[in-house]
Amino acid sequence: MLPLRWFLISPCPLCGQDPEGPKPAPGHACRACCERLELPEEGLMGVDPLPWWGAGRYGGGLRHLLLDLRRRPRIEAVAALARGTRRALATSDPQQLRTWCERPLLVPIPSWKRRANPLPPLFCSALGRGGDLRRLDLLERSRPVLGQHHLGRSLRIANQAGAFRCLRPPGSGEARRHPVLIVDDILTTGATATSAAQCLAAAGWRVEGVLCLARTGARGADQAVP
Repeated sequence: MLPLRWFLISPCPLCGQDPEGPKPAPGHACRACCERLELPEEGLMGVDPLPWWGAGRYGGGLRHLLLDLRRRPRIEAVAALARGTRRALATSDPQQLRTWCERPLLVPIPSWKRRANPLPPLFCSALGRGGDLRRLDLLERSRPVLGQHHLGRSLRIANQAGAFRCLRPPGSGEARRHPVLIVDDILTTGATATSAAQCLAAAGWRVEGVLCLARTGARGADQAVP
């Protein structure tokens, strides 16, 4: 007898199609999308320029999807991608996770543009659905910056230096209890995330890393990220 879930209507949140054969669990991407977007089952993680966790590599189908989501945001699509980031975080070094006394705080990267990038706050909302991660808007832009898609690593670092302001320091014991995870949609050279982390650390917060939807490859500075 075929499993009941094969007959349940559960369209893929990324392509909107009802896949043939085994159906994904509600809210999960279908197998075809996972293959097309090259999404690793356990997500991705790394340590340069600071610890990071992501859903996949920025390029090809995933690049086109994220650029489309910037123009036409869809929370269910973002949530489906966020599952990969959460899986990567869950498979981190247990010794590192044990140092987190309580649930981490999610701090989205704010936009300096009048038409803000909608993905970091949507990503925060998706990550927080499990109830163990909480969003806290601690950053604001202290000045405008240049568009970075044509800038190399050194120019990106200079462009983002001093570009953030922390809205408040941690309360008594707050930094010890709640580690901070910076949230952005795409991690390229890490210049933006590093500048944000330095700003938060200077205010007394304990930054443990970055959560992203996609991470560029080794030649990330050469890939156009608007």
